[in-house]
Amino acid sequence: MQGHRFDEAYAYVSSGLRGGKNQEEWSKEQQYITQMGEVKIFGFRVFKPVMEGEKAKVPNILKSQDKFLNQLGLDEYELYELVREDGTWRIDQQTLVEGPERSEYFPEN
Repeated sequence: MQGHRFDEAYAYVSSGLRGGKNQEEWSKEQQYITQMGEVKIFGFRVFKPVMEGEKAKVPNILKSQDKFLNQLGLDEYELYELVREDGTWRIDQQTLVEGPERSEYFPEN
């Protein structure tokens, strides 16, 4: 996503996150969202996953900026939920982690 290689990113997201779209449709949608939101991804830091059977939660601190939700470019504490599909781990959901839950997934910096 950082390099705007949306066609490649398609392989890393679950069928649920793709929303029934094929690779071309999904890639074009991501490109549009990125352009309209003026999204800039500066970097990220991935932490150790928390395994839960056939699912995993992967904490991530995203350094990015966009014109709608993060105009100041503040760190975003995210939790990626992964599922196994066809023997491959894929991103199924992404949520922001705020408040007391943050210390559960992110070590003190």
